[in-house]
Amino acid sequence: MNEHLILALRATVGEQYVVIERNDLWVYRHDGSVDHAWPGAVVLPVTTEQVSKVVQLATAANVPVVARGAGTGLSGGAVANGTILLSLNRMRRILDVSAANRTALVEPGVVNIDISKAAHQYGLYYAPDPSSQKACTIGGNVAENAGGPHCLRYGMTNNHVLGMEVVLEDGSAVWLGGSHRDAPGYDLAGAFVGSEGMFGVATKILVRLLKEPEAVRTYLAIFNSMEQASSAVSGIIGGGIVPAALEMMDALAIRAVENTRPMGYPLDAEAVLLVEVDGLREEVDEDGVDVLRICREAGARDVRVAESEEERERLWAGRKGALGALGTIAPNYVLVDGVVPRTRIGEALRRVSEISKEYGLPIANVFHAGDGNLHPCIVFDERKPGETGRALAAGGAILKACVDLGGALSGEHGIGLEKQEYMPLLFNSDDLRTMGWLCAGFAPRGLFNPGKVFPRGAPAKPTNVRPITASKNGDAWI
Repeated sequence: MNEHLILALRATVGEQYVVIERNDLWVYRHDGSVDHAWPGAVVLPVTTEQVSKVVQLATAANVPVVARGAGTGLSGGAVANGTILLSLNRMRRILDVSAANRTALVEPGVVNIDISKAAHQYGLYYAPDPSSQKACTIGGNVAENAGGPHCLRYGMTNNHVLGMEVVLEDGSAVWLGGSHRDAPGYDLAGAFVGSEGMFGVATKILVRLLKEPEAVRTYLAIFNSMEQASSAVSGIIGGGIVPAALEMMDALAIRAVENTRPMGYPLDAEAVLLVEVDGLREEVDEDGVDVLRICREAGARDVRVAESEEERERLWAGRKGALGALGTIAPNYVLVDGVVPRTRIGEALRRVSEISKEYGLPIANVFHAGDGNLHPCIVFDERKPGETGRALAAGGAILKACVDLGGALSGEHGIGLEKQEYMPLLFNSDDLRTMGWLCAGFAPRGLFNPGKVFPRGAPAKPTNVRPITASKNGDAWI
């Protein structure tokens, strides 16, 4: 990378916060996906002003910028090939928690779960809870529109972000959105959430907080077949119950969890279903009776109820630790983030099983059953010749199957590098061109996170779009 640019970056953020040595760059080659590349330099700013200056310098030198949080993303979105990797981990202040407004203003490097910890003293919490919530940061959650087990009832990140301070391609800082859900004007904040780092860099994020529920009850139902568990899912939703969470794990995932942190899951079970209901105590009591009945009618051989907060946390530890536990099966995995209509989960799982046999690789299923967001985990060993390629090909076959069943390519992990070549399964050239126009409205030079989302050879993005600019009152327009 240009020596003069490196000197200017060091003058902006401090010499120790510009990383260029090969050995030090090694840890920034990966995110949570199988993709990897060497960044040209890693820059660690600590203020919005530093971010703005870094972006100005990069734009003047025509060098792309890739923003990175904790690196837990699963689609290759934070992989930087020769570009500036803007690591936002130092920007980790919780600037304000307002009990009156039920909001929190945070920097992008704040760890997801720390928002709820800060809000707990006011009886509030932040709802989106990815399985990596003890590590992932809110900036990355915004980029990918992250969800989590409780998104069934409470929605994704975009349902909880009210506004953001954003640094654009020219280095200007603008405010998108407002202090409440119904801010006037175009929903630019809504467009930004899920833009995978291609629109700009969020430097402050205003999120809404929810009141902690009066009561929570968590059930673990054990089934002898995936068909029985899928029937229970349909019965619960069809019965008018909207649980806070409705999660499923198959036999391979159960075995992996029991290998690492025994939860007491029967090793001969084909599926376990984790159901959580919350709200007013009377509502939880009524829904709980129905959940028990529906699971038993569907064929559950056992239904366990968490009798304490410790037992509840233990049940969730098994589910949220399932991906890491797959390391006891094989050292690597590809986690596919396809979505199918809830009524077609059974068909999708049968197709996943066929793909597993076809490609000769084990596939564990750990997923959000309530909204059809599948997470088939293809486990493999990258040291064995050809296995990485087979795993990626199997992932592609699963994505195609999801689309064929009326689903989508991603529920919460994003497109990134992993799924960009599958975009034409869902979108034609006009669709992709229109997406390009929106992207160019925020970043006309395409210097933020280039080479992601759009398939290679997609229709060119326009070059004559007027970018978003800052107005005198701090709002933004196109």
